[in-house]
Amino acid sequence: MNVAIAASSQLAADAGAAVAEAGGNAVDAAIAAALVSANTEPGVCALAGGGYVTIWPPDRPPETLDGQVRMPGAGLAPERLGGGAVAVDMAYGGGVTTLVDAGSVGVPGALAALETAWRRHGRIAWRQLFEPVTHVTQRGFPLPVACHHYLGYSAHPVFSRSPEGHAALHDDSGQLLPPGSPVVVPGLADSLALIGEEGAEAFYRGPLAEAMVAHVQARGGMLTHDDLANCQAIVRPALTLRVGDWQIATNPPPAVGGVMLAAMLLAAGWPLPAGADAGVTARLAAIQHWALDFRRTRLHGAQDTGPALTELLAGVQAHGKAALASPSTIHVSATDRAGLCCAVTLSAGYGSGLIPPGTGLWLNNCLGELELNSRGLVFGPPGTPVPSNMAPTCARHAGDGAALAIGSPGADRITTALFQVLLRFLGGQLPLAAAIAAPRLHLEYRDDRWQAAVEPGLDTRRLDLPVRAFDALSMFFGGVGATLRDAEGALVAAADPRRAGGTRVTSHG
Repeated sequence: MNVAIAASSQLAADAGAAVAEAGGNAVDAAIAAALVSANTEPGVCALAGGGYVTIWPPDRPPETLDGQVRMPGAGLAPERLGGGAVAVDMAYGGGVTTLVDAGSVGVPGALAALETAWRRHGRIAWRQLFEPVTHVTQRGFPLPVACHHYLGYSAHPVFSRSPEGHAALHDDSGQLLPPGSPVVVPGLADSLALIGEEGAEAFYRGPLAEAMVAHVQARGGMLTHDDLANCQAIVRPALTLRVGDWQIATNPPPAVGGVMLAAMLLAAGWPLPAGADAGVTARLAAIQHWALDFRRTRLHGAQDTGPALTELLAGVQAHGKAALASPSTIHVSATDRAGLCCAVTLSAGYGSGLIPPGTGLWLNNCLGELELNSRGLVFGPPGTPVPSNMAPTCARHAGDGAALAIGSPGADRITTALFQVLLRFLGGQLPLAAAIAAPRLHLEYRDDRWQAAVEPGLDTRRLDLPVRAFDALSMFFGGVGATLRDAEGALVAAADPRRAGGTRVTSHG
């Protein structure tokens, strides 16, 4: 199958290409690449996390598979809830406080979403999707630069909480391994091989489930066998909108990321003027301000975001932008020659630091991501999803049949990064790779005021905001990856220069 793959590493893109060359389609390739990314970027992601998969077949409506991390504790007495977490402060990203250890571990839905995507759309055997990741984790994978950067802050307070984790990331003298050093996580390859042979059943109901529950509960956490056994991906119709000549499909409610992206795109007006002059920069900043302030004042900490999200979309569709006035993620995009698009975004938060002995599986700390979950460790009944910025997105041109898959890591910068790339590419200003590489701005709320973080190349003279200027393109602004089948049927893959991403376009068959 001819497939274009854009991933967070060349190792992951090559894994997707190997599966495509074995007969896999875009969904197969995206899953194989995502498995490699999630298991070879320690600290940045892990398989025992959550995520979303947006898929748009050429002959069917688009859908999003919801595998987000959820509240654990099914079957536990109330007095067993809310313990087992430890607060840590890190200087990462200008300073962050997060909760780690067993009490921060939520129910991991990522693998359920990947398996459901394969069952609904895949072409080759499940075990074949796991062959690349089993191979690279068994022989050892190079420690990525982005992971080393984050681990420089987090290796001691977070990822040394398990003996296996500390041993995998440090040398004999106890020093963090330098970038590029081979990493072997004990037990990880065996766990992945088992899942490849037996399916997600081994993870949610088999020996891996037993190991995860026993380890978390022994340290005071809330994960139970019922949580894992009942974990299923939810298939939802994707949130769709028309922007210019393109139809866009992204992550629907209750996730926040897709709605924020849709609101900004609808508010922008079309076509956006080309270039990076002061007027365009000010307009981008104003749209972000309206959208992000709505999120800060109406969504942050809300028990049920559904009504506010519905109100936001209805208002912006009716009134345009006036209505808006009221490290820890990986992404893979894949598009094949037939026009099948698949966008996968996964996250394990900042990481709990725990590996159940013998499994090699780092567990998430998504309950403890305070900037996303401000409601505390017990934020709802078991099964309640953790809020998410993730917005894996697909798009189709209404006239010429072009098909796009796109997404980004980057916490609250996911939606603003995708917004700017899509404006520049879908509006015809720039080709895909240039739109991804173009300078970005992101509005951030610090010290009770808004300010603009800005990369070089944007004219900020008309910004009525304090500016935090960056000296060069920075992975702070996301790491967009996109794949395209253009109007002539040619395949294109583009990765963000801000992050050491990888691309492949296969020509098999």
